[in-house]
Amino acid sequence: MTEQADLLVSGSHLLPMDEAGSVVPEGAVAILGDTIVAVGKATELTARYPQAKRLHTPHGLIMPGLVNTHTHAAMACFRGLADDLPLMTWLTEYIFPAEAKLTREIVYHSTLLSLAEMIKSGTTSSCDMYLFAKEVAAAAKTSGMRAWIGEVLYDFPSPNYGELGNGFSYVEEMFAQYQGDPLITITVDPHAVYTCSPALLQRLHQLAAQHDVLYVIHLSETKDEVAGCLKQHGARPVDHLDRLGLLDSRVVADHCVELTGAEIDLLARRGVRVAHCPESNLKLASGIAPVPELLAAGVIVGLGTDGAASNNDVDMFGEMDTAAKIHKVQRLDPTVMPAEAVMHMATRGGARVLDAENMIGSVEVGKKADLIVLDLDQPHLTPLYHLPSHLVYAARGGDVIHSIINGQVVMQDRRLLTLDEPAILARAEEIGRQIQGLVGRTG
Repeated sequence: MTEQADLLVSGSHLLPMDEAGSVVPEGAVAILGDTIVAVGKATELTARYPQAKRLHTPHGLIMPGLVNTHTHAAMACFRGLADDLPLMTWLTEYIFPAEAKLTREIVYHSTLLSLAEMIKSGTTSSCDMYLFAKEVAAAAKTSGMRAWIGEVLYDFPSPNYGELGNGFSYVEEMFAQYQGDPLITITVDPHAVYTCSPALLQRLHQLAAQHDVLYVIHLSETKDEVAGCLKQHGARPVDHLDRLGLLDSRVVADHCVELTGAEIDLLARRGVRVAHCPESNLKLASGIAPVPELLAAGVIVGLGTDGAASNNDVDMFGEMDTAAKIHKVQRLDPTVMPAEAVMHMATRGGARVLDAENMIGSVEVGKKADLIVLDLDQPHLTPLYHLPSHLVYAARGGDVIHSIINGQVVMQDRRLLTLDEPAILARAEEIGRQIQGLVGRTG
């Protein structure tokens, strides 16, 4: 009996990102429904699955889709609105006032803009924390993106749900709406230790435990955050959470720039996962997270872009390049953060951060069919000696030509199939005109 597959993706190279570090010349991936059913040589799989639809790229590199472990997709509407400012000035004087004027419609369409950018630059999974999260989730469903999504909660009233009590109801509604969804997973998201009281942090952790989901929080992002936490609570942010009994393996700690050696060891012992956002941290001059030390201690680390308002893009290939280089120059050691380690953070490591390594992060039989294809037939990608180095130091998001998420082709030959790109761009221009004038730093 003929084996079954719906789609056969083939190219000149396959980089599965499996434990063995395999590279398959003239490789292929067979997909049935949402699942990878075979990985191997194109000639062999073509013979095994003669009825499968074929997506062949003669100079194509097939690899896992990238996992963006921390972003605020809707902040694409603020791209370039308030640049070259310190984090707290940027946040309190520009972003928070602008966010106070956000609407569900603005968030939905701005999220679509960011999702289009992510898909076109190779991201197939993202972890998003922001306001109006129902609209973020609706946009993600429209695009076909695999997403972990949470509504940010803090002690002061939200532009979305108003008083805090409404926020808990809002989150519960999201849990009910997306229970069992194949692409959308709801998370619990306290904003940070400086915007959430100890009681709120604890209550949200209980909620995360009740639903057995991730607890996503900005943590130790700046020196000012650390100083403020010491002044208010008598402890640094990591120790503050630990004293409250909140550090465990469901915590995804975003940024983690300001850490001591003891805090790194504590994060490792507690099983906390970390989202490293190097470009945002550089642009806001927050510092450089001690990622080599975190990895050496056994902490699971993934890469994130943060939002386009502080990056100013969501291109994970750019993030990989930056992540590899900043740690080398900071330590004056070119051997730090080799390409393979950075590639791992953007794929398998990101999947582990989101507790989804059994589902995504590599191209292997039984995993979900989340993969991308890059066009290697380009001047900046020729000649080819070492694939991971090429991908980290030379490839760009614009080199991605096909993207498949959960078995669905969402982009083919650089054309988005689930989103109307011209309409999204036109609406984003309208939103930009709406937002202009909300803060003084425009034009």
